[in-house]
Amino acid sequence: MELISIGFPLSDSPLASKSEQLSVAIGHFDGVHKGHQNVIKRAVDAARQQGLKSAVMTFHPHPKAVLGQGEQYVSCLTPLESKLAQFAELGVDYAFVMKFDHSFAGISPERFVFEVLAPLGVRHTVVGFDFRFGSRGAGDASMLGSLGQEVGMTTEVVEPFLLQGQKISSTYVREALDEGNMALAEQLLGRPYEVEGVVVHGHARGRLIGFPTANIGLVEPYTTPRLGVYAAQAVIGGQLYPAVLNHGMKPTFKDGEKAPVLEAHLIGFSGDLYDQTIRIRFISFIRPEHKFASVDELVAQIGRDRDEAARQLAQLGSEETSTVSRNL
Repeated sequence: MELISIGFPLSDSPLASKSEQLSVAIGHFDGVHKGHQNVIKRAVDAARQQGLKSAVMTFHPHPKAVLGQGEQYVSCLTPLESKLAQFAELGVDYAFVMKFDHSFAGISPERFVFEVLAPLGVRHTVVGFDFRFGSRGAGDASMLGSLGQEVGMTTEVVEPFLLQGQKISSTYVREALDEGNMALAEQLLGRPYEVEGVVVHGHARGRLIGFPTANIGLVEPYTTPRLGVYAAQAVIGGQLYPAVLNHGMKPTFKDGEKAPVLEAHLIGFSGDLYDQTIRIRFISFIRPEHKFASVDELVAQIGRDRDEAARQLAQLGSEETSTVSRNL
């Protein structure tokens, strides 16, 4: 997959020399959940059927964050780099990352079609049923189809992807994370929810009490699940490790933390992880975070948490473990 960063106005068509004609899925696609995947797969299928190249057009940063329409959009389910990796796995030929700024936000639906899509060689677009575009969301899927006809472009509108009668959406994924319902989040995404960070120095207290932890500094402003203890999988250097993870404020030690921290104890691992990149896959919620009366009580509970995490992870079975390993 080829990455092409663009802005408005286009200086020229980045594909002019190739004379490519495209089938494009358009959207922000935060999370790249099953609903998003369905839209993108339709663009890929249409490209094959019509002899076109497939593409995705996404917008960065999130339009609602730029326009100040919601603090929740400052955080993300899927950072751009991870999003692009998901696009590539879906068989996309080109990924257009449109810089979303106030200038682009102010263009009309007509200008988007005539001055962005048409010059890029778009011949077929695929969007979700609730797609909006242009200044103040003035354009919808129906308008995209009408305007597209003027430049020889067809439009396909994809109906919502449902799970037990409820529409799969990024909001639905965020709600599942807020509840610590990692099984539901995985169903919506089609994969475990994960974050990536770098192992940083902490208080080294875990090592002193017999449970060394990797303190994780997130590399992007991820949306994180509810506070508590989780069974997790840690990916480091292409290796997969079972883990028990605490996402919380460490109330027992009164460290004066002002923001939640992520600490992962890798079960059965020994070694130095400082400064290494680590990917955490949240598998299941074990319990809320508690303040304990003594360090001894905390140590005993961590031991039970570790055993419970190991038990739950073992239940994933050899087939799922094999699938995870292939995706490293």
